[in-house]
Amino acid sequence: MHGLCGEPGSVRFPGFVLRDRSLRFRLLSRFLPLRWRRLIWVSLALLITTATLLFGSYVRAQQPVTISFLLRAVEADQMQGLAEQFMAENPDIRIEMVRGPNAADAVENLYTTSFLLGDSPYDILFSDVVWIPKFAAAGWLQDLSDRVSEADLADFLEADVAAGQYKDGFYRMPFRSDMGMLYYRTDLLDQVGIAPPQTFSELISASEAIQDQTDVDWGFVWQGLQYEGLVTNFVEIVAGYGGFWIDPDTLEVGLDQPAAIQATEFMKGAIAQGISPPGVTNYVEEDSLRQFENGNAAFLRNWPYAWAEANGDDSPVAGNIALKPMVHAEGEQPAACLGGWGFGISANTAHPEEAWRVVEFFTSPGPMKDFVTEFAYVPSRRALFTDPEVLAKFPHYKQLLEVADTAVPRPPVGQYAQVSDILQRYLSAAITDQMTPEAAMQAAAGESRRVLGVES
Repeated sequence: MHGLCGEPGSVRFPGFVLRDRSLRFRLLSRFLPLRWRRLIWVSLALLITTATLLFGSYVRAQQPVTISFLLRAVEADQMQGLAEQFMAENPDIRIEMVRGPNAADAVENLYTTSFLLGDSPYDILFSDVVWIPKFAAAGWLQDLSDRVSEADLADFLEADVAAGQYKDGFYRMPFRSDMGMLYYRTDLLDQVGIAPPQTFSELISASEAIQDQTDVDWGFVWQGLQYEGLVTNFVEIVAGYGGFWIDPDTLEVGLDQPAAIQATEFMKGAIAQGISPPGVTNYVEEDSLRQFENGNAAFLRNWPYAWAEANGDDSPVAGNIALKPMVHAEGEQPAACLGGWGFGISANTAHPEEAWRVVEFFTSPGPMKDFVTEFAYVPSRRALFTDPEVLAKFPHYKQLLEVADTAVPRPPVGQYAQVSDILQRYLSAAITDQMTPEAAMQAAAGESRRVLGVES
């Protein structure tokens, strides 16, 4: 403001120049009408308020956006390097990985609770394949269909992509895959002069020959405890008989059809014939792997991680192991139950674009390759199975791709947790001689239909 007379910013009176701003304002106020003085005060207040808001916005704009997700503690340790790489390349985003329990179902329960409370603190869902139908049906996930093209998804394993779909939407970008397979002892098959089995009957006869002609106690070990692992075994076997569990499109239940009953009879029969140990009904993955790597079994159904374990320096069977797709009935195709993990985006995140940048980074070829080669996980991108650097470290991934091409997802229905519990209970009842396979499967089918809301 120019002074009343003289230099800018001063008030000149005869004989002196007044430079004290507060006094200057009081003197000026005496010469102004009341309404002008009020206008000046209001204008100053608005100016100060606007400046404060603008400064606060500027400060907030300089702070990185935090994108958080919950995951098992072991995976948080393994993924820390990728998170740090992303943050170095994207200083405007901070990744917060919340360490949860190592049990996958416990992590699922924590996610579920956070969403049920109405304002989940997680921007991203790091998800097992079987969670997607439940979370998508509840409206807790964003549909990613508009963010990724069919050409982009063609680079991933087909079953991994299918596992991210629910109805007409796509809710999960694949990160690492998993699938069940059959491991076998090459030295034992050579000793008895038998080729690797292709069918259920060949698996039984090869097991009997090895048990008769060698000192190996058991032919075939698997996971028979009443838990999700039992379901994954059944999914492979029922598909191998040409059957199915639930058709997600029609909600038809196939448990009381001949193929499902045959699959249950095979599992029970393997125990009854002494091919599998009686204790298999209490086995989880580690129990069956321990029998196999200690040299007590010829065949093992398990996941890809078992390769490194069974070929460890202290394993008696190291170097005498091969893998192949699961056996099947004559005239049918092999099937591998799909497992694995990927990323979805929370429907209520305040930062969907930043969350997508994180998902896009983790599921891109470079970071996925780094993660796979460092921690021996199975990639979701097909090209990595034949990548020279990956094969240099894991030569068996060529065979693993053959298994991956037979992978089938568990039924993507919103009531998956309930129907899985039903199947677990009745399968366990059948293989522990509490019910006949036919009665168990009929009961499981009836309960499943009621949960799904379809007529018997």
